[in-house]
Amino acid sequence: MTKFAKDIMVSTFDKIHENAPVRDAIQMVLNGKVRDTGFKSISLIVVNAYKQLAGVITMYDILYHLRPDFLNYDVISAEQISWGDQLERYIEALKNKKVNQVMSRHVVSAAADEHIMVILDRMIKNKYRRLPVVEANRPIGIIYISDIYCHLFK
Repeated sequence: MTKFAKDIMVSTFDKIHENAPVRDAIQMVLNGKVRDTGFKSISLIVVNAYKQLAGVITMYDILYHLRPDFLNYDVISAEQISWGDQLERYIEALKNKKVNQVMSRHVVSAAADEHIMVILDRMIKNKYRRLPVVEANRPIGIIYISDIYCHLFK
């Protein structure tokens, strides 16, 4: 069985512009499509004005940036804070940011003609859950590790 990225990639996927507000990304992730394999997408491909791959924004990225910056410096822990009604302010501030302030920029991708075992190896070694498939730096699909699993073992 020979399989390439183009054989199993999802070619209908959600994209968002890098200058869109995070509030749009939040809604798109909440209302993400369920793929044929039964899994729901929790990420969006981010494109620039030329429709080129600019990054990826995931549920993890959104939740990471919901947290106040000072938690990243281990000066104080989340348990030491009396949160009160601060959460709503953090949520609103996050919603008003731009996608390019929250997204992951350094995205590893795959080519349509790459063998699935090469892609799987890259994903396993780096703990990637998804890889955009690009052609001339434009996203043409996305491969999810859960879809690889389903395709190989169904």
